[in-house]
Amino acid sequence: MQDKATGTERRIFLKTAAAATAAAALPMTASHAKSVAGSSAAAPADVVATALQLRKGDITPLEALDAAIARVQALPKLNAVVIRDYDQARAKAKTDSGLGREARARATEHAPLWGMPFLLKDLGVSMAGTVTSNGCAFFKDAVAERDSTLVQRYKAAGLNIFGKTAAPEFGMTTTTESRLYGVTPNPWNTKHTTGGSSGGSAAVVAAGILPVAHASDGGGSIRIPAAHCGLFGLKPSRGRVPAGPDALDGAVGLSVHHVISRSVRDSALLLDLTAGPEAGSRVRPPSNAQGSYLQALTRPERKLRIAIWRKNYFGVPVHADCLAAVDKAAKLCEAMGHVLEEKMPELPVAEIFGGMGPGMSAGLLNAIEKREKQLGRAVREDEMEPLDWAMLQAAKKASALELYRARAGFDKAGQLLDAFLSQYDLILTPTTAVPAQLLGVLRLDLPYESYAAEAMKSSAFTSLFNISGHPAMSVPLHWTAEQIPVGSHFVAPFGGEARLLSLAAQLEQAMPWAHRFPDLSALKA
Repeated sequence: MQDKATGTERRIFLKTAAAATAAAALPMTASHAKSVAGSSAAAPADVVATALQLRKGDITPLEALDAAIARVQALPKLNAVVIRDYDQARAKAKTDSGLGREARARATEHAPLWGMPFLLKDLGVSMAGTVTSNGCAFFKDAVAERDSTLVQRYKAAGLNIFGKTAAPEFGMTTTTESRLYGVTPNPWNTKHTTGGSSGGSAAVVAAGILPVAHASDGGGSIRIPAAHCGLFGLKPSRGRVPAGPDALDGAVGLSVHHVISRSVRDSALLLDLTAGPEAGSRVRPPSNAQGSYLQALTRPERKLRIAIWRKNYFGVPVHADCLAAVDKAAKLCEAMGHVLEEKMPELPVAEIFGGMGPGMSAGLLNAIEKREKQLGRAVREDEMEPLDWAMLQAAKKASALELYRARAGFDKAGQLLDAFLSQYDLILTPTTAVPAQLLGVLRLDLPYESYAAEAMKSSAFTSLFNISGHPAMSVPLHWTAEQIPVGSHFVAPFGGEARLLSLAAQLEQAMPWAHRFPDLSALKA
């Protein structure tokens, strides 16, 4: 049963619905970009544009859904949609498509994305009557009894959810490969990873199946796939988007939910429609948005002071293409009048990062024990990936003191980075230390040492801001000579999503990316 909205929540939602209609007039400059190699001449329609077509009756919800499903079926080797809830979605689409003009107008007045097909990541969220497997054989038939708060908000916005996208088991690696579902290759180069753990969602958007898809980020899992797949990925501040009702603070605060999108305005709209506390929330970040996040896109920020980090705190060498992405972002920001300076704070690395393992493993242990209770039996070793099994055994032996120190380390990171960001408006770093790695080097059945070395190349920059809780985004401004996308990573003060979105909209206009599209011929039957 869905929670009833409070009066305040309803006013916010209705205000956002009106903003969504106005957003259709926002420019999509990428759609006017010239065709280049690996690109199409025009950007595919985003959620804002498609929602307008649905409201006007130019297309029906059933037509939109069937077209999305057809795009999934046309790319069987993409292996991105691993759970198909088609029957439930088609039943809803048929009902909605049968509405007359007046009934459609009433429905869309309160649900700005009415009839829009949508996909959830197969990790950490629930939709009643459907399976969320978390990429794990032990959960392969785990049917949810209720909707997550976030899913309630997606449905209230009008989204029609028709399946789940691939993720590695419990999101514990930066690739989208699992024993349960196999490999999801990068649409730009099928020998390479999409990134993880939201790689299925990134693949869906990069391949043009949908313009936006649900994602989550516990160490870079929105930003890394966005970077590897040439998309926009915003990780909100801790507490901005609800994670409950089962766990209000995912992975002891490390994990947050949002989307991966092709356009910036889609990300802003989905944040408007989902942000805000739920019952029991105690972490409530401030907001620097005057009005909605969509409205922030049309209000350029004042001259910003931006700190550039070309190095990371682990000494992982940074690939020349990842530095080139930073240079492109820096030059664009300077051309906009912003001031950039190379500056990194000193941080107690061991104290801050030492808590990631205990935080993630505690969440894993909790999920496994709940499932064991449901099934009335213990998980077997052959039902989990080897590295996750080892993490589970370690979690059983962990002490309360370890978990306490982990959270204290997270707080220390927040304190020190808050102080640094009182001197700077943003931080600019590479999203990853290397471009998308080859498939197979980040699997959860590898020796720990080789896996960890490769994983560090992916998350050396992103994971710090899961620890500290700051909002961050990856923007696709660079492609390698082999046409593999590379991201540029920006971080804002806590609660500063509007600043990130405003800058992203300017970067999107200055160097459009939405028209860039991979050759999908290798992914067809």
